[in-house]
Amino acid sequence: MDLQPLSSDLHARFDAKTVAREQALPAARGAIRASANAIRAAHRGEMDLARELIAQARSSLDDGMRGVDAHPDVRYAGYLRDAEKELAEAHLTLALVRNDDLPPPDAVGVGDAPYLNGMAEAIGEGRRHVLDLLRHGDVDRAEQVLASLEEMYGLLVTMDYPDAITMNLRRSTDVARSLIEKTRGDLSIAFVQRDLHAALDRHAAEMRGQSG
Repeated sequence: MDLQPLSSDLHARFDAKTVAREQALPAARGAIRASANAIRAAHRGEMDLARELIAQARSSLDDGMRGVDAHPDVRYAGYLRDAEKELAEAHLTLALVRNDDLPPPDAVGVGDAPYLNGMAEAIGEGRRHVLDLLRHGDVDRAEQVLASLEEMYGLLVTMDYPDAITMNLRRSTDVARSLIEKTRGDLSIAFVQRDLHAALDRHAAEMRGQSG
């Protein structure tokens, strides 16, 4: 029995798969790193830098994808899908901060499941943006952002499909719900404080009028 031809074929296929994996891993890491930096830039108001970093993330992800076209098991192993999720989160966070319409999956260039998980995580970034707005006293804009987060959550809860298809979206959606509830409480406190300050200002003005 001569198994050498079989052995050679198997080695060749595994060698090719290993090369694809070794190309995809650093590309995925690069995309994730650039996406995270883009989110930080968006929160700092550095929109041009955020867009530049998103473009870098896209380029890294494309490099990784090209290497695994012939290896679907590597393509869907996890790390490339995580990179897609982070890229989607960066796109959606930038849109939230800029008050733009949210881009759909096709515009972002990612799969549906990574996109939805990126949306769930973008809700956490939206909460951060709301808190930043509240610190600057922009309660009205913070209320608008919260309304957008609630619409995003409303979409997520309709995706009642098996976890194997949605990348465990249900868990991410549960986390997003708790963050929205906390944000709603923070905003309610901000409204009370604003109304109290307004009442105190009116009272002070009335007292000055009476003393005059």
